[in-house]
Amino acid sequence: MTKQKAASKKDNPHPVDIHVGSRVKLRRMVMGVSQDTLGKAMGLTFQQIQKYEKGVNRISASKIYELSHQLEVPIQYFFEDYADGPGYTYGFAEGEAGDPFMQLVQSPEGIQLCRCFASIKDPEVKKKVLDLVKSIAESENDDAS
Repeated sequence: MTKQKAASKKDNPHPVDIHVGSRVKLRRMVMGVSQDTLGKAMGLTFQQIQKYEKGVNRISASKIYELSHQLEVPIQYFFEDYADGPGYTYGFAEGEAGDPFMQLVQSPEGIQLCRCFASIKDPEVKKKVLDLVKSIAESENDDAS
C-alpha cells in the first residue's frame, strides 16, 4: 500500500466508529445530557465527546464500557442496527439528509418535541397534538405546491 493510500484511509473514519459515535450522540440527546456534562462525568473534554460522536476518534473498549454506564444502556446498544456493505443502515451522525425522520432526531427541537410528547399521559390529548401536527404539515405541503 502506498503512503498516499495509507494516509487517505487513515483520514476517513471507519464506518463502525461512525455508527458507535452516532449511537452515543443519539442516547446522549435522548437523555438530555450535554457533551460537556457527559465529558466531565467521564473525565474528558466536550471536544473529545464531540470527536467520539463524529467517529473521528475511536472509542476504546474501556470508554465504551464507561459510556454504557453513564448513558444507562447495555454495551451492545452501541452496535445495534449496524450493517455494512450495500444495505448499510445509516446511523444518527450520517443520516440521509432528505430523510425527514433523521432531520427530526438530529435537531434539538425534534428531541425536545419527542420528550415532551412522550410525557403526555392522556391518550386523547396525544391524539389532538398529533392531529394538529398533521394539519400543519398538510397545510405547509399544500402551500409548497
